[in-house]
Amino acid sequence: MSSDPPTAPKEAGDVLLEQGKLTEPQLEQVRRRQRRLNLPHHRAIVDLNYASEEDTWRALAQVHNLEFVDPVALDLKRETLELVPMKFIFHYHMLPIAADADSLSVAFSEPPRQMELGNLRLLLGKRLKVVLATPSAIHAVIKKNYGLGAETIQRLREERGGTEIRDEIVFDVQGKDTDSALEATIGAFVDQILQEALRLKATDIHLEPYLNSIRLRYRLDGILETVPVPADMRHLHAAVISRLKIMAGLNIAEKRLPHDGRIAMKTGDEEYDLRVSIVPTKYGEAVALRILGRQSLFLDLGQLGMEPNQEALFAQLTRLPQGMVLLTGPTGSGKTTTLYGALAQANDEGRKIITFEDPIEYQLEGVVQIQVREQIGLTFAAGLRSVLRHDPDVVLVGEIRDTETAEIAVRAAQTGHLVFSTLHTNDSVSAVTRLLEMKIEPYLVASSLVCSISQRLTRRICRHCAEPDQEIADNIREEMAKTLGLAPAEAKAWKGRGCVECNQKGHRGRVAIYEFFVVNEAMADRIQPGLKTGELREAARKFGWRPLREMGWSKVQKGLIPIAEQERWTRVIDPTLLAGPA
Repeated sequence: MSSDPPTAPKEAGDVLLEQGKLTEPQLEQVRRRQRRLNLPHHRAIVDLNYASEEDTWRALAQVHNLEFVDPVALDLKRETLELVPMKFIFHYHMLPIAADADSLSVAFSEPPRQMELGNLRLLLGKRLKVVLATPSAIHAVIKKNYGLGAETIQRLREERGGTEIRDEIVFDVQGKDTDSALEATIGAFVDQILQEALRLKATDIHLEPYLNSIRLRYRLDGILETVPVPADMRHLHAAVISRLKIMAGLNIAEKRLPHDGRIAMKTGDEEYDLRVSIVPTKYGEAVALRILGRQSLFLDLGQLGMEPNQEALFAQLTRLPQGMVLLTGPTGSGKTTTLYGALAQANDEGRKIITFEDPIEYQLEGVVQIQVREQIGLTFAAGLRSVLRHDPDVVLVGEIRDTETAEIAVRAAQTGHLVFSTLHTNDSVSAVTRLLEMKIEPYLVASSLVCSISQRLTRRICRHCAEPDQEIADNIREEMAKTLGLAPAEAKAWKGRGCVECNQKGHRGRVAIYEFFVVNEAMADRIQPGLKTGELREAARKFGWRPLREMGWSKVQKGLIPIAEQERWTRVIDPTLLAGPA
C-alpha cells in the first residue's frame, strides 16, 4: 500500500503567490536563492525585492498563525520597554509591547524557537504571547529609545564590570590602540554608524560635539534627521574622531585645523567612497561624511525623473558635436548625477571625454578624470586651458566659478568641443544673465550656450502607502488646473499615509523636477547688453519653456510628489503680505 509523499510546509512565498503578489517564476527564483545561500525563505524574497518587507512578514505571520504588528505605529512608552532587560531585547531582537498581571506580549522579528521561548519564560517569569514585526520596525524602535550603538555601550559596561565610561583616549599619535576593549568598541560603533547610514540610504553623516552631548544626524532624502545615541558616547567622541581619521589616513594629532580625506569601504557587492570633512569646534572636532555609492549612480537617463520630451531633448544634447550645456540649481539638487548621466550617454569609442572636478565624486570607465588642486595652481581655469590641448571631444567642468573659467568654457564650446558644466542660479533662464554679469560678451553667450537646465530634488511619495489627498486648497486646485489644462475637478494629488516600508514618514526616495531653456535662434537674437531676465522668460514660453513650478504640478498630478514638496521647492513669496490692512 503506497502512501502519498509528505507535502512541504507552507512558506511566505506560497501565501504571496496566492495573493497575487508573487509570480511562479519569481517564487522559483526565491527557492533557488534560498538553497544556494542557505537563507530563510522570507529573507530571500526581500533580498530579491520581489515583495515589500511588510507584505512578506505579514505572509510569514499568517504561515505561523501569529498576529502581525507595527511597533513604530504603537508608539511604545519607555516603561513598557523596561519590562524586559535591555540585553534580552538586543540578543533576541524583540520588543515587549503590552503586559498584564501574568503575561507579556512580545514582538519578534523572526518566529522564535520553542527553546528560546522556554528560556525567556523562565527568565522573565511570565507567560509570553508572541507576535511578529518587521526587522526594520523593531530596529527603528530600539534605535529611537536606546540610541544607535546602545548594544555596544552595554557590552563595554559589562566588560568593565558595570563601571562608568569616562573620557579616554583610545589611540596614541601613531594610531596604535592603548586599550584593546575600548578600541574594539569604538570600531564597532563607527561601523554601526556607517552601516545604518547605508541601510537608510543616507547621503551624508554629521557628527557634532556639544558641551554635554554629541549629535548624530543623517541626511535622508535631502533633510537632516537626528539619530539618537547613548549619552555615554559623549565621552568617546574624541576616540570616534581618531578612528575616522585613521580610516581616512589623516593626522590624528592635529586637532586645530580642518581635515579632508577619503575612506573606501565595501558592503556585500556594493562599493562606497566616503568623503571626510573634519573641522575644529569649541567642544571638539565635528565630522561630515558624504557617501558616494560607486554602483548606485543613475547612468540611465530614464531613471533621472525627466518628462519624456525632456529625456528625448537631453539625449540629443549629449550627441551634439559642440556647444555648452549648463546645469543650474542649489547644492544637493542632483546636478552632478545628471551630468554623469549625460557623460554616460555621450561615452563611446569615437569620442574622448575629459572631466575637471572638485572633487571627483564617481569613477567612470572610459573617461579621463582630473582633480582640481587649487593649492598648487591647478584651478578650473588653468586645468581647462591645458585640457583643451589634449584633443577632447567632450569636456565636463565641475563648476564655472569665475570669469576666467567662463571665458575658456565659452571659447571651447565654439571651437568644436561639447562642454558640460554647472552654474549657481535660481532658474534656467538666469544662466544667461549670470554669464553676462561675468563679463562674457553677449554674442559669445548667444553662439555657445545651447541649453540651460535647472533642477530640484523632491521627496517621492512612498508607493506602499500613497493615498489621495482630499484636502487640496481651492487656490492650489485652480493653479494646477490652469497649468495642466484641466477642469478644476480633475486636478488630483496624493500623499503618503506612513507605513512600515517608509518608517511612517510617507515618503521614500527622491525624484527630480527639471526646467529646460533651449537657446534657439530667436532666443539668441534677444541676448543683448542690458537684457532683462523677465523678457527672456516671456519669449522662451513661446518655444515651450515652462518654469519649475509648472513642471512640478505635473509630478503632483501623477502621484509622484505631494503638494507639500512642490510648495517647499517652488513656492513664490507673495510680496503683498507686507502691505497689511488698508
